Amino acid sequence: MERSNELDASVVTEDESSLRPASFDEYVGQSDLKKNLAIFVQAAKIRDEALDHVLLYGPPGLGKTTMSMIIANEMGSNIKITTGPSIEKTGDLVAILTSLQPGDVLFIDEIHRLSKVVEEILYPAMEDFCVDVVIGKEATSRSIRIDLPPFTLVGATTRAGDLSSPLRDRFGIISKLQYYNEEELVKIVGRTSRVYDLQMEEQAQHELAKRSRGTPRIANRLFRRVRDFVTFYNDSAITYQRTLQALESLKVDSRGLDDVDHKYLYGIIERFQGGPVGLEAIAASIGEEATTLEDVYEPYLLQIGFIKRTPRGRVVTDEAYHHLKISRE
Repeated sequence: MERSNELDASVVTEDESSLRPASFDEYVGQSDLKKNLAIFVQAAKIRDEALDHVLLYGPPGLGKTTMSMIIANEMGSNIKITTGPSIEKTGDLVAILTSLQPGDVLFIDEIHRLSKVVEEILYPAMEDFCVDVVIGKEATSRSIRIDLPPFTLVGATTRAGDLSSPLRDRFGIISKLQYYNEEELVKIVGRTSRVYDLQMEEQAQHELAKRSRGTPRIANRLFRRVRDFVTFYNDSAITYQRTLQALESLKVDSRGLDDVDHKYLYGIIERFQGGPVGLEAIAASIGEEATTLEDVYEPYLLQIGFIKRTPRGRVVTDEAYHHLKISRE
């Protein structure tokens, strides 16, 4: 089968696509997930079946979209990529489903943001490969069942707890993506430098990896900003010193914390005596959206032990005080 990618432009940019690995072998990190998916994919190909539906969850930037594209590559299938918020009406989803070919992969990012009415269209599509469409109005309305070819739905979410049980239970493969360690990020940064055909000192790779919050997307974003400094100063390679200069200019500290992280931590320490304090109160005090703090910033701060979630709210830990060079009174 000739494989093609049909992408929502808001999901994947051309620059991002050039950095994405195309196979499980090229994909760095997530070793257990890769091994299992490779087995599931090969087994489906041996049986000449569509792969079972896959749910990938975890913090943003860890490679959920990339993994979906690799699944399609490994299956030799087409892939259609969309997002939950972009599917506003049931007709939008029906149009996507009825355009699928046998074995296609449909990737829905932010699947937790599907409306309940749209989500219910997925139930028979996932279980029985069919959709029920109502035509006509009121007394003259009737339901028509449309058969669909076997396909694989890959859903991605940063908020697995927001998925309804009926939807979650229809996924045969459910996997969480973990944060990356420094060595894995060094490999990713090294690969990115080769894609851009730009030499980078090993010490510079480690420094950038260390400040990337365990997240490949952030590592690649920081690499591009360091590359801007290199271009501006007409350097022939990315040096350790230039990397330090760029990261310090971007206000990314030695643990990868940026301005928002610092505002978050200082906000709790200075206005709420280190906590406990509720998320909404923190968000209001520093002028950030609560969902952004919860989905983007808190997972990493929890991972490195700088905050704790308690029944009474968020608390800043001793380790964070030490990092910020603040003494507890």
